[in-house]
Amino acid sequence: MWTELKAPSLAEMEATAHEIFEGLPAEFRGLCEGVIIRVDDFPTEEVLDEMECESEFDLLGLFQGVGLPQQSLGDVARLPNMVWLYRRPILDYWAEHDESLGHIVRHVLIHEIGHHFGLSDDDMAAIEAQAE
Repeated sequence: MWTELKAPSLAEMEATAHEIFEGLPAEFRGLCEGVIIRVDDFPTEEVLDEMECESEFDLLGLFQGVGLPQQSLGDVARLPNMVWLYRRPILDYWAEHDESLGHIVRHVLIHEIGHHFGLSDDDMAAIEAQAE
């Protein structure tokens, strides 16, 4: 019965994201040392403006920081790299598509970590097309 089902809370979705991350290959995780994974209901107004989003539901995730290819040993201290997952847009996407919630969270997480590696959206789309 659907009456007993509920959407995951912020904490539950963040725990899921961390579980998914821990299931990724060790070499991949090693290159993500120091990356912080966070879940929030929606992106901030500043992020929405910067990303030129029409709606708060347009963005499922975001990488904030300096990607590995742009980092150098001489960099001054900076904020840690962060991957944001946005719970409400992810839930909205899930409701409209025939994919499991775990699959969507995994896809968004890996996509945003791809930006940590310096990959563009076009790079990742090409990689995904080759994997199909």
